[in-house]
Amino acid sequence: MLIFFGFSMYTGPVPADGDTPMAVSEVLPGRPTRQPNSQRPNTCCFCWCCCCSCSCLTVRNEEDRRRKSLETRMEIIPNCEPCTKPTLEEMKIWGQSFDRLMKSPAGRNVFREFLRTEYSEENMLFWLACEDLKQEMNKTTVEEKARMIYEDYISILSPKEVSLDSRVREVINRKMQDPSPHTFEDAQLQIYTLMHRDSYPRFLNSSIYRSLVHPGSRTSSDS
Repeated sequence: MLIFFGFSMYTGPVPADGDTPMAVSEVLPGRPTRQPNSQRPNTCCFCWCCCCSCSCLTVRNEEDRRRKSLETRMEIIPNCEPCTKPTLEEMKIWGQSFDRLMKSPAGRNVFREFLRTEYSEENMLFWLACEDLKQEMNKTTVEEKARMIYEDYISILSPKEVSLDSRVREVINRKMQDPSPHTFEDAQLQIYTLMHRDSYPRFLNSSIYRSLVHPGSRTSSDS
């Protein structure tokens, strides 16, 4: 039996009762074909990237994390330091002393998040790498870590190069001939001072810190 749809001719079997002619109309020119067993797209999936590789579970997890305050700040920082949740009093002390802030793992994590917003996170990463190096005793490991620190934060070819004066760079170049756990001590102090004088005052006035010590203030100020 011959059935005509538009300008195309269907020569297959007659559709059974209940089937619509459009079920076999994929042969129409200009219409995309559809496989009978193809799955419909998941309409509740939120695409974080062009390849749509996320899942609904990822979206729900993100929403749950946004409901938290300090926990959220810890989780959005890649490879953040393990720490316990600080009390409100501890967080207020961060605003009184930069030394106290830097001695607190949670404080360093929050301050590091602020540095990320200013595109200067490398300062904290360099400082932490130097602290890690000073704890190392094995000579081979010291040399390896010192080389990695130099390539990541001292080399002018690195995108994470920290800002150091020429005197400190000369000292580092000499010490790199025989690296020790204290090879970058002068550079670490200079970066510590830079963060203290330049970034710390802005951190205290940032919404990141104020939302921790004054819950709700950020919402009221935005309104």
